[in-house]
Amino acid sequence: MGESPLKVMVVDDHPMWRDAVARDLAGAGFEVVATAGDGEQAVRRARAARPDVLVLDLNLPLKPGVTVCRELVGADPSLRVLVLSASGEHADVLEAVKSGATGYLVKSASTEELLDAVRRTAVGEAVFTPGLAGLVLGEYRRLAAGTSGTSGPAAATPAPRLTERETEVLRLVAKGLSYKQIAERLVISHRTVQNHVQNTLGKLQLHNRVELVRYAIETGLDED
Repeated sequence: MGESPLKVMVVDDHPMWRDAVARDLAGAGFEVVATAGDGEQAVRRARAARPDVLVLDLNLPLKPGVTVCRELVGADPSLRVLVLSASGEHADVLEAVKSGATGYLVKSASTEELLDAVRRTAVGEAVFTPGLAGLVLGEYRRLAAGTSGTSGPAAATPAPRLTERETEVLRLVAKGLSYKQIAERLVISHRTVQNHVQNTLGKLQLHNRVELVRYAIETGLDED
């Protein structure tokens, strides 16, 4: 028996764009469980449909995309959100990540890039349009540099014990490497990298790769 298809929901206020994205996803084997055209509809339908990945525009009527993201991820931290926006503005990207988005793609991305981004988002990878990942990492480093010794997840409780390999994978995640690049560097399988990341997320009680990167930066694991 094969694995169940990933459940995806598409939220965009432009019907033609929304339908085209949903059609591309369905054609690639994803199960499109719902679509929505405004923020309030998005929250209501996502709670009913429980998608694995929410493909979300930011510029929505009735309720902004960042609010939709914050409400849904706050209620269900296992939900992965991939923002698909016309804006590549740094403020929009950072606001989306802070609201709980796992990745951010601009609408100029190709269909192949979108499909790859949805697959990677589903397993917890932080997927960004080229150039934006460095921005997010830079912001986390700035925030970490400004935190006192008593703040942040690392200071709240003693750090859970990670294995040597988990620490090694976490360090490479913090440097912005993809799972594929980490697998090649450590000469292990892509699935093994995923397993190490999932184990680390569980131990640290974090929800996605973006939070994992921030943890690694706050604890200095991103430094050579």
